[in-house]
Amino acid sequence: MSKDYKNKEILIETNELNSILDNKNIRIVDCNVDLGYVDEGGYIIKTGKEEYLKTHIPNAVFLDLSHDLAAKNTHLSFMMPSEKEFEHHVGKVGINNNHEIILYSKGANYWATRLFLMFKAFGFNQCKVLNGGWDKWKAENRPVTDQLPSFQEETFKSQLIPGEIIGKLDVIKLMNKEGTCLINALSPDLHSGKTFKKNYGRPGHISGSRNLFAQELINTEDMTFLESDKLKKKFTDIGVFESDQTVAYCGGGISATTNVFCLLLLGYKNVSLYDGSLTEWGPDHSLPMSTE
Repeated sequence: MSKDYKNKEILIETNELNSILDNKNIRIVDCNVDLGYVDEGGYIIKTGKEEYLKTHIPNAVFLDLSHDLAAKNTHLSFMMPSEKEFEHHVGKVGINNNHEIILYSKGANYWATRLFLMFKAFGFNQCKVLNGGWDKWKAENRPVTDQLPSFQEETFKSQLIPGEIIGKLDVIKLMNKEGTCLINALSPDLHSGKTFKKNYGRPGHISGSRNLFAQELINTEDMTFLESDKLKKKFTDIGVFESDQTVAYCGGGISATTNVFCLLLLGYKNVSLYDGSLTEWGPDHSLPMSTE
């Protein structure tokens, strides 16, 4: 399936991974987080480490996006950590800059696409996402284990690339610039303001945004990404390919990584993720939002 994508190098199929499980040059990374919501607003965040310890793809290590690889100096969840923090935790599980990294998570696999974009933002481009993630791997009865790999700690070096994962001030500049396309990856009901999560501050979307629900980019029967022609149509319908620059956001910078990753699959380069998304934007009433 991945042969149809212009940038197919960032995706790996389950059968291909199954054939290289013992390759010493790869590092397989489970990065799942169990995320729930409370009615009054906010997230219920549970690391996926416990589930990883019970069962995972053979030789997989675990990286914790809910704590270790999230910034500590903010009230917002899942924000980009410092280079030093990122290097420390990635090196600690046995990854260096010469490894090829394969990422997977559960469900729609957006924790894997989140971590993919973080590696990319830190200047590392030898990452792939497992198409269909844990769900497809399990459904195909491929090998799993509770045995932990015994990799030695390595040195990992990163260098932050500006413009890959951006902040509120960057979005303010870009939204007023001709040729910018803002994509809200949340559901149509959240985009329109018909439904509302209190931690987003206000109902609706960043003014001028177009809506492309991240879940619509995934084949629900096996959690793989839509085929190339179907993806192209989704993005064409909202005018992405007529723009010079695209910024995707959601509630907290997680599901929108699916939109960014899919554009990268299609070979579109000028795309950024708004890290804080509506959890940061919505409560700031000086910033424009709309329900139209």
